[in-house]
Amino acid sequence: MSPFDRAYAAVVFDMDGTLIISEPAIIRAWTTWAIEYGVTAEQLRGFHGTPTADVVRIVLGDDRAADAIERINALELAEVDGIVPVPGSSAALGVLADRAAIATSCTRPLADARLGASGLPRPAHLVTVDDVQRGKPAPDIFLAAAARLGVPAADCLVVEDAVTGLAAADAAGMDTLAVTTTTPAEQLSAGAVVADLAAVRFEVGPEGVRVRPA
Repeated sequence: MSPFDRAYAAVVFDMDGTLIISEPAIIRAWTTWAIEYGVTAEQLRGFHGTPTADVVRIVLGDDRAADAIERINALELAEVDGIVPVPGSSAALGVLADRAAIATSCTRPLADARLGASGLPRPAHLVTVDDVQRGKPAPDIFLAAAARLGVPAADCLVVEDAVTGLAAADAAGMDTLAVTTTTPAEQLSAGAVVADLAAVRFEVGPEGVRVRPA
């Protein structure tokens, strides 16, 4: 269903690429890590939206994972220069207030660091990969966000920029709005696809939250 066709109880946002522009910082951290561990760019392709620890285990195997996860976590925490809000994200969070949550594949410390660096207003509800047993593309993180918001999952709209995140939202039974900040539109299967959050506006009224083209 198109998200423009109904009202929602709340909106759940992915963070990296959806609310904040962090890709240059992410690339710097992972490039350093890949050189240190002898990993190629091709091996790291296609993991956008997947939790860091899962990526490391897939690429290096469980035997080498522990130290490698600790290292990439440290590199990512140190790389926050240049992180800024995606156009329209501050306005969206301001309008939605307590009807918004973030559901991110970042750890809690990394989410805190990136949000702080971006200067983005912090929503009341932040769910990270530390809060669930399974990361995206499993639905756990979005279901946890709906629970924090106190609303049924089916009454939430998810805003995402990654294929993995959209798959998680679908598995959670949530409608989706995709932004093309990091992924070409033709690769995004969602109820609607827009350039970024400046392309839509959120309205809160008696029937709930509505999203409309800007």
